[in-house]
Amino acid sequence: MKQLSAFLTAAAIGVMTVTAQAQVKLPAPSPAQTIKQDFALSSVEVSYSRPAMKGRTIMGDLVPYGKIWRMGANAATRVKFGEDVKLNGKPVPAGEYVLYAIPNRNSWEIIVNKGLKNWGIDGYNQADDVARFTADVTEMPFPIESFMITFGDVAPSSMTMMILWDRTMVPIQVTADIDGKIMASIEEGMKSDKKPYFQAAMYYFESGRDVSQAIKWMDQALAEPANAKAFWMFYQKARMQAKAGDKSGAKATAAKSTELAKAANNADYVALNEKLIATL
Repeated sequence: MKQLSAFLTAAAIGVMTVTAQAQVKLPAPSPAQTIKQDFALSSVEVSYSRPAMKGRTIMGDLVPYGKIWRMGANAATRVKFGEDVKLNGKPVPAGEYVLYAIPNRNSWEIIVNKGLKNWGIDGYNQADDVARFTADVTEMPFPIESFMITFGDVAPSSMTMMILWDRTMVPIQVTADIDGKIMASIEEGMKSDKKPYFQAAMYYFESGRDVSQAIKWMDQALAEPANAKAFWMFYQKARMQAKAGDKSGAKATAAKSTELAKAANNADYVALNEKLIATL
């Protein structure tokens, strides 16, 4: 009876030990990351896991050449596009997908696939591919320890998605055709009671359209009582006048913007106006 009691006590201690060990939380060896970039008229979001080099040889070894790779660790890397885009010129409709790659020494084949239920490459079906394209490899001057996907050169309708690990960087050009949507929105907005004068003026100016029309709309925006002290809007009008070749008008408008910016204690716009005036 004493032996049985001792056995049960030891067993209970063992269960408690195992339970305690099961509750120990350790850092993930390949931490998950979600990165979201506002882009065009929506956003692009990537969710992936980040394995580290840890002294290992990466390209051509841990990541074999010529074989499909999950582009990270653990579950397949996911990407969500808020609107239709093109990746290196290949159309990809708005939606959520998984990303795969077939790495090679000088270029990678990038695969956009519908297999959202896939674990890594398990379950991959080529019939679910939405797009395939080639992306050139750029050699980095220094190693990147943890696998990384990030965005650079972000412009209104284009940016670069960059895949980096070890000394390898693979850039993917992301573009969106938003001009038609914006022009239609401006046209529709001008039919409303509250017309988008400022937004329309800025888009015409930034997209290289009729600068005289941009100035006209900016004047209408500035005529609204709520914008009487909008130094940032006067600064943009000065830029437009400078582009139109009206240097004296640009100087006067920039001086007005400077005066308002000083009254608002905004040193940034004071400096911007001073730099603009110096170029005229």
